[in-house]
Amino acid sequence: MMNTSSLPHQDITYRIIGAAMRVHRRTQRGLREKHYQKALTAEMLKDGLICPEEYRLEIYDGEIWLGRLYLDHWVNECVVVEDKAVSHQMGDDEIAQVIAYLGATQAQVGLLLNFGRSRLEYKRILPPKSLQGWQTQVAKYLWKPGNW
Repeated sequence: MMNTSSLPHQDITYRIIGAAMRVHRRTQRGLREKHYQKALTAEMLKDGLICPEEYRLEIYDGEIWLGRLYLDHWVNECVVVEDKAVSHQMGDDEIAQVIAYLGATQAQVGLLLNFGRSRLEYKRILPPKSLQGWQTQVAKYLWKPGNW
């Protein structure tokens, strides 16, 4: 079990999870991710959090532009939030996505939220000891002209 007293930005992640629980409680299942994302943005704003959605982040490897990431939420410029609306339990693929985003932002914590199940599923994700090579891992999440 994770020692929550030493988690980075614990106060902010607690508020985000609370906002997500309120959204989950009042919305129906089966909506698209975008609908939950917009509702979560509104709920976090009501709670006084700074939370641009679809936050655009240009990714470089040295001087070479790799592409653009769109974070579901970049809360208070310190917490990555990835929203999902899937009926299956989240696993390694979804966690890997957040870890790649942690590498791109150098954030200390990310939240993975799934609104698609009967109970809100959430995971706090901390970066691994080494984020070396994150640029190759983030490649599948990047937008480049012509690849969407």
